[in-house]
Parts: sequence; C-alpha cells; structure tokens
Amino acid sequence: MSRPVSLLRNILVAFTAFALAACGINSVPTAEENAKARWADVQAAFQERANLVPNLAAVAKGAAEQEKGILTGVIEARAKATSIQISADDLTDPAKMAQFQAAQEQFSQSLAGFGRLLVNVERYPELKSITNYQMLQSQLEGQENRVRIAIRDYNQAVQNYNTTVRTFPAIIAAKLIYGAKPMVPYQAATPGAEVAPSLEGKI
Repeated sequence: MSRPVSLLRNILVAFTAFALAACGINSVPTAEENAKARWADVQAAFQERANLVPNLAAVAKGAAEQEKGILTGVIEARAKATSIQISADDLTDPAKMAQFQAAQEQFSQSLAGFGRLLVNVERYPELKSITNYQMLQSQLEGQENRVRIAIRDYNQAVQNYNTTVRTFPAIIAAKLIYGAKPMVPYQAATPGAEVAPSLEGKI
C-alpha cells in the first residue's frame, strides 16, 4: 500500500471516529448535568428533612421523660447525616455513596421511631395541646415523600446517563473526550426504606 493511500485511510478512520464521537458530544454532558441537578434535589430534600428536627424537639417537650431518648437518637443521627456530604464529583464513587446512604438510612430509622411516638400521641395529653402538632405530622410525611420522589428522579437520571455512556455511538465520546464513568444510583440500605412512612389513620 502506497504512502498516500495509507495516509488517506488513516485520515478517513480518524474522521469517521470523530464523526461517531460527535454523536455523543452533547448527549453525554447533557445526561451528566441532568443527573447532577437531580442529585442537588436529593440533597435539598434531605436538608429540609433535617431542618425539621428543631420542631421535633419542641413537640418532644410534652412527651414522657423516657421517650426523650428517641429524640436524642434523632438528633445524633441528624448530626451524622448532615456531616457527610456528597459533591457532584463523588457520584461515581460507590464507597462515598454507600457512606452517605448509610447515614441517611440511620436518620430515617430514627425518624421512624419518632413517628411511632407521634402516632401514640393519645398517651401524652400535653402533646394534644400543641397547636402545630398536626402541622408537624403533615410536614414529616410530606418531607419523606419529597425525599422519595427526589431519589426516584435522581435514579432515573443516573440510569439515563449510564445508558448513554455505555451505548454506541455516545460511548466513543464518553471514553475518548470525557473519560466518563458510570454514576452510582441511590440505593436504600434496607428493602422498602425508600417508601415514605404513613401516619395516616394511626391516631
């Protein structure tokens, strides 16, 4: 094979590779940014949930002394959950995601314990006199729902991103241009933990 023909072939191969890569040049970062935005929603939902703890403390003042240990557990779990932060750059790190998920799951379990205290409100006449009790109950349920929806939307965005960077032709741009790695979906530590607890009909 002559040198001009060989050179032409190399140029053609390079051009073809670039053309194929161009098919994914926009789709890869678009999917990535969407997943990062959905992760920001997850973090915001968890932060809003954590912000309810001072209100829980106010309600717990009317509970029996032994029940206040539940609140102590909530406060400690909140401190741990809020101390572990995941940036958008960490979404491809399974170890960091697992650490974050475990802390949030512990917080969820502590809130479930507090929820059991709330559904037993008839045991504490003092709690019934707190005018914002019903509002707090609604806030807890609503926030758990927002967390669940944010996680669902994030996982859908991650699935779309991971599919994009692993399928042809976007995989060419993902590997050659972006060095893209699959993102880690949010997985509940215990089965069914992603389902928001309901206090309805229990009081």
